[in-house]
Parts: sequence; C-alpha cells; structure tokens
Amino acid sequence: MGRYLVDVVRATRSLAGVEIGASPRGALALLLSTRARAALAGRDFVLPDDVKALAVACLAHRLTLLPDLWLRGSRPEELVVQCLGSVPVPVAEDK
Repeated sequence: MGRYLVDVVRATRSLAGVEIGASPRGALALLLSTRARAALAGRDFVLPDDVKALAVACLAHRLTLLPDLWLRGSRPEELVVQCLGSVPVPVAEDK
C-alpha cells in the first residue's frame, strides 16, 4: 500500500500546470492520516479506499498551480482527484 500512496503523491508532481506538487511531508501526512482512518475502522492495515478518501484533504492545499490553470478555473482538489484516477490501484493478493 505504501507504493500506491507514494505513486499518488508523485503523480501530483508530474501534472501539467502544477508548479510544485506534494512534498515528502505531504506523503507523510497522508500516510499518518490513512493509518489513523484504518485504526478507527478497527483495522491494522491501510486500504486503497483510505488513501482515496483522504488524498484530497491531505494533498490539495500543498499544490502550487501555474497561473494559467487558475485562469482556466482549475482547482488543486480536481487535480488530486485526477492523480487518483491515473494511478493504478493495487490488487489484493490471496495468501
């Protein structure tokens, strides 16, 4: 699950029109938030749904957009959702 989270954060840095994407501190904030959400749900593991549920809240305010994106009406929240859609969700392995 760690790889998925890192890939989502990394995707924020490669979007066209994003001057500064989410940093390692953003990834850490997302990681800690997803662990807390999993614990509140009674789990000792993080699911992709935890990452999806918290990514916008943890990462959107960390993006700095180029002026043309602002002029076109793009918002950081939409871009984080776009990143979530572009990163493949890991498939659970049966043991």
